[in-house]
Formats: sequence, structure tokens, C-alpha cells
Amino acid sequence: MLKLTYHGHSCFELEAEGKRVIVDPFLTGNVHAKVKPADIRVDAILVSHGHGDHVGDAVQIAKNNRCGVVSNFEIANWFSAQGVEAHGMHIGGSHTFPWGRVKLTPAWHGSSLPDGSYGGTPAGLLIWMGGKCVYFAGDTGIHSDMALYGRLNPIDLALLPIGDNFTMGLDDAVEAAALCQAKEVMPIHYDTFPVIPADPHEFVKRCQARGIKGRVVEFGQTVAV
Repeated sequence: MLKLTYHGHSCFELEAEGKRVIVDPFLTGNVHAKVKPADIRVDAILVSHGHGDHVGDAVQIAKNNRCGVVSNFEIANWFSAQGVEAHGMHIGGSHTFPWGRVKLTPAWHGSSLPDGSYGGTPAGLLIWMGGKCVYFAGDTGIHSDMALYGRLNPIDLALLPIGDNFTMGLDDAVEAAALCQAKEVMPIHYDTFPVIPADPHEFVKRCQARGIKGRVVEFGQTVAV
């Protein structure tokens, strides 16, 4: 069984078979996070792109747990320079780790690291753990490639941004849910900042009107996938 814990914004943990990973560990400064970086116990950290609200507390968490970061090549090199073990990948590539498998997908966004250095191409993530496939779209606008992910990799849960301004808004996120053909969809990346307000329940309602199963996972809540 795969468990997901949502920490708000784009930060969540996945746990299966005694292994745990955290994605985009933005906790310090995240008004919805109910845990601190010191509370996190993981086997790996996944980072979708270089913006501060996604890199977040990754360096501290990696050092606390003596674990590595998985990201694109440029971001992995940046983490290595911070004294953190890192595994670099790039769009379209996949790799199997002791805790599961990851494939990087395109995300239409920008990426620069906290010190202003180049962060490479932003990514979404296909993550396989516990016999399930989770599609984390990352910070992105809608794009037609999403239809390929569901056709080539049956998706159990898709995590889609709905906050607008920096990413898809509600209307496009519903279309993205239809494109990726996930068994279930979950809204993320909303209400963290005043400029990205959105109603996650309205997103689920619109999805259900299209015959798509959706659910709102509350901040700090753990659910089974």
C-alpha cells in the first residue's frame, strides 16, 4: 500500500514498504505546513525545479537524514555544491532506486535556484512506489503531452496545480485531469500566497461533473493511494 501525506503547496511525502520520500520540501515559510524540517524522516528527496518554494528545506532535510536528492542535472550539481549527495536526471529519463522508480516529465515553467543560478528545465514526476504510479505535474501550464503519460503509464493518482498565476488555474487543471486519465486526481499549489487563491472543492466538483474522481487532501492529512 502507498500512503501520501500532504504538507501544503507542492510538498508531500510518499511511504510504501518501509521507505519514504518527500517531494518539493517547502516547509519553512509554508503557512500550511504542520511539521518542521527537523521532523522529517525520509530515504530520499525529490525536487521538481529550482524555485525557493520547491527547493525549500531540502539541504537541511538531506543532511539530517543523510539521504540524497533526485532532480535534474543542473539542480543536482547545485545540491552537490551544498555538500548534499544528489542524483541528476533529465526530461524523459527514468531511474530505479531502492525505494522506487522516478521518471522526469516536462513542466512548462521557469527554474532558477535560490542564489540565482541556472536551474535547468523544470520537471513533473512520475513516481512508482508500492505498486502504484503517482503523477506529480509540478509547476506547469496545461500541455497535450499529459495525455501520453496516462496512455503509456496508467496513473493511480495525479497531483495537479490549481492556483493560477504561476501555474494552471481551475479550468485548465480540470482539462489536465481529463488528459492524463488518472484513476483519481488531487489539487495542489493553491492558497499558499495571496496571488494563488483557489477552491480545491470546486476543482473536485468540476472533475466529478466530467466523470473524473477527485479528492481534497487536507493539509497534514495522510491518505492511502
